Amino acid sequence: MKTTPLTRRRFITLTAAAVGLPLALHYTGAATQLARWEGTALGAPASIQLYHQDARRAQGAINAALIELKRLENIFSLYQPNSALSTLNRQGFLLEAPHDLLVMMKRALSLAQISDGVYDPTVQPLWQLYFKHFSAQHPDPAGPADHARAQALALVNWREVELNTANHRITMARPGMGLTLNAGAQGYITDRIADLLRAHGFDRLLVDMGEPRALSTKPDGSAWRIAIANPANTEQAITTLDVVDECVATSGGYGTLFDDGGRFTHLFNTRNGLTAPALLGVSVIADTGIAADGLSATMLLVPEHQRQAVLTAGGGRRAIFVTPEGIMATVEATPNLTA
Repeated sequence: MKTTPLTRRRFITLTAAAVGLPLALHYTGAATQLARWEGTALGAPASIQLYHQDARRAQGAINAALIELKRLENIFSLYQPNSALSTLNRQGFLLEAPHDLLVMMKRALSLAQISDGVYDPTVQPLWQLYFKHFSAQHPDPAGPADHARAQALALVNWREVELNTANHRITMARPGMGLTLNAGAQGYITDRIADLLRAHGFDRLLVDMGEPRALSTKPDGSAWRIAIANPANTEQAITTLDVVDECVATSGGYGTLFDDGGRFTHLFNTRNGLTAPALLGVSVIADTGIAADGLSATMLLVPEHQRQAVLTAGGGRRAIFVTPEGIMATVEATPNLTA
């Protein structure tokens, strides 16, 4: 993933990418073949790799996966004005909320509780403040004014979201609040696509809807290899992981920068409304995408002395912190206590 400042042009590019799903299938010539699709999911690069012995079946399964992807984008996208999440943000409530949104919201609020609000799905007012500030003509390089940041931060409180799963209802307590599930939904969508492909009879695959998840091994028994990027140059790998039946979710401030200097990133500290450092990355390994995603962004901001407890309670197995100098620090979940 290239580091790209979030200019107005960048925003338009993301919006366009969220709408289209370009299809590119590539096959090898072996008896057991690798089919690969590349496109976008929630405006980010996405891919599917699966091994098969029948190209028609593989094509049909991938087509079904793309239909499911479009359905899920219609729920979680912040770029589509009529998505379920956009409608919820616009109204402040949502009746007959889709099952997938309820499941993801339950996970988001659980992670907020586990992290004592370090992860907070109601952080959208801060995102909107920073985006509006830096997409204006000649923005102050020091960032939004203190009073504006304080006003946005006052609307961030996960405890003021009411989730009524029995009645399929989600409500936010105050006007101006807003939800984002960008740190979480990609992992959830990865799980759903992986489950769908497995239901179609494919069990050796790598699905990446923003966070890669491997099912089983490759046909030769080798693991799938996932690269961990250098925060200073994301086209460079600091290390690689061998992954079997796991998901690897990575977060770093470098993913989206609001300013050319890299001082302001897309990951917010809910204590003060400031942003996470650009040149630090965290990868979380867990059994599923919903467990790994969201948790990686949380681990980036949680105090060091709480890292192991949050990782364990959140269902992660391991967290790898990386710096541009290639320094890595690993946190392991407490044995036998992973969710």
